[in-house]
Amino acid sequence: MSTRPSVPKTKGAYQGGRAGRHVFNLYKLKRVPAGGKVGSRDHYANTRAVVIEGERIQVGLAFEKAGCGARPHTHPNEQFNFVVKGTLMADIAGRKTMKVSAGSVVYFPANVVHRTYATPDEDVIFYVVKDLSHGIAGRPVDRSRRGAHHVAPTASGSKSKRHGGAKHRPV
Repeated sequence: MSTRPSVPKTKGAYQGGRAGRHVFNLYKLKRVPAGGKVGSRDHYANTRAVVIEGERIQVGLAFEKAGCGARPHTHPNEQFNFVVKGTLMADIAGRKTMKVSAGSVVYFPANVVHRTYATPDEDVIFYVVKDLSHGIAGRPVDRSRRGAHHVAPTASGSKSKRHGGAKHRPV
């Protein structure tokens, strides 16, 4: 007997096994916001992802524009990100920023403040795995701000400063 909810936890997510569907081409399906509702105090990233929910696990293929990413946030579920293309920078629990290159996995414990962002030189595609104790999006630490994290390139092309609220097209 299935314990699957009738509605996905993430709005717009596909449900594995529903109507006999078990195979999903993540590059061809509709992407949904994965960084909180745009325009709300819960908006912390412009990341777009195809999300598939099973009975206990959700997966997603996430797309982030170069220089963009998530402001610090938390969620009650564990998370693994496998970088498929590009380089993701990760800050976890205030530790030194880590570079996560294509072919690498980064782990985020439940309820720990973290953020990720794409390096300014290339878009990033990463595969997300989370348990279904919560949806795909987390909750920003600073809810007084709205919008995504952005690494602004300098005239020489290197990153200079970070600021929120920048608008970016999905990858």
